[in-house]
Amino acid sequence: MEVLHPRCAGLDVHKDNVVAAVRLAEPGGVRTEVRRFDTTTPGLLALGDWLAECDCTHAVMEATGVYWKPVWHVLSDGELALVLANAAHVKNVPGRKTDVADAAWLADLLAHGLVRASFVPDAPTQAMRALLRTRKQLVREQSSHVQRLQKTLEDANLKLASVLTDIMGLSGRAILAALVAGETDPERLLALVHHRVKAEPAQLRAALSGRVGDSHRFLLRLHLGQYDALAKALEEIDAEVERNLDPFRDAVRLLRTVPGIGDLAARAIVAEIGSDMRRFPTAAHLVSWAGLCPRNDESAGKRHSTRLRQGAPWLKTALVQCAWAASRKKDGYLRAQFQRLRQRRGPKKAVCAVAASMLTAIWHMLRNGTFYQDLGADHFHRRSPEQQAQYLARQIAKLGFACTITPQPELVSA
Repeated sequence: MEVLHPRCAGLDVHKDNVVAAVRLAEPGGVRTEVRRFDTTTPGLLALGDWLAECDCTHAVMEATGVYWKPVWHVLSDGELALVLANAAHVKNVPGRKTDVADAAWLADLLAHGLVRASFVPDAPTQAMRALLRTRKQLVREQSSHVQRLQKTLEDANLKLASVLTDIMGLSGRAILAALVAGETDPERLLALVHHRVKAEPAQLRAALSGRVGDSHRFLLRLHLGQYDALAKALEEIDAEVERNLDPFRDAVRLLRTVPGIGDLAARAIVAEIGSDMRRFPTAAHLVSWAGLCPRNDESAGKRHSTRLRQGAPWLKTALVQCAWAASRKKDGYLRAQFQRLRQRRGPKKAVCAVAASMLTAIWHMLRNGTFYQDLGADHFHRRSPEQQAQYLARQIAKLGFACTITPQPELVSA
């Protein structure tokens, strides 16, 4: 097998140390040297110096949690070409699992060009990605505290969630604050309800009649405090994102023209894929990387599975949420595509197909710097009469009837 990189290294990265195996192709044969370094900054600098002394041109490491990032940041300052590999794609032979063997195996794969490099964004994109991922995690924590508030209210037999759409809204917060302060009279709690609430007064009065104890008040105060603290943290993250948005502002403005994608979703998508589409040769490469296309699982001429791969989970979930929103927008191509596929494949597969179409459009928009152009709700009906007739004939045949298509003779005027 042809050797593409005669002087390369494989790095087996761990939390406290990294095992480096240098593969050197020399006239007398292949020589391998292995050393172990600490993952502290001085240790990584020593690793970089040793690789430079060995005249290594390329180095490969596995994407192991967050432990690979400090190694990448330190070694990327030099002239060494770094490759990040998916751990699932470079598994060693069973029965040979040691740190030294893993490092040497990675070096052998890299030398022969058998490692497919993973996408590693630039530093500004990584910083934006970390902020928006943290924001999403904090929103999830907020939702957890709201669920705990509802659980506490149910334990106190207060059916607040049954009469209010959002217990953290204007009326809900006023009632919760009064409960924490010690108020239990249903009439006084009813006076705090906003006049725009649709529930009847008798229904509200019954829902606000419960048995609130000291433990309930303590838990309500605790979860409200956590909720407010998270809300303040979200405001700080939003301000930091806005300060660092200048390199991505044009890309965000383009993505906001896509149906179903708002300002926050556009920022999250750009943070995941970046604004430079030259990293992905085609739109299909980007869709495959995101995990929005069926995987290849064929043997003996039979396809065993068409399930989606895991792909990029942060990007996939954001796009699927946007696809659900786009499927509800009237008079648009994405809604027409969703309705067309929903009849045959079901709503879940249909929304994944819509998400893939949105990502395909995003690739072209970011690559060409163009706004979104909707194909229209009648896109699938703009076919020639012959194609429409053939489609209707196939539908009639499925019902068990024979159908012959004969062109109608043109009417000749007298």
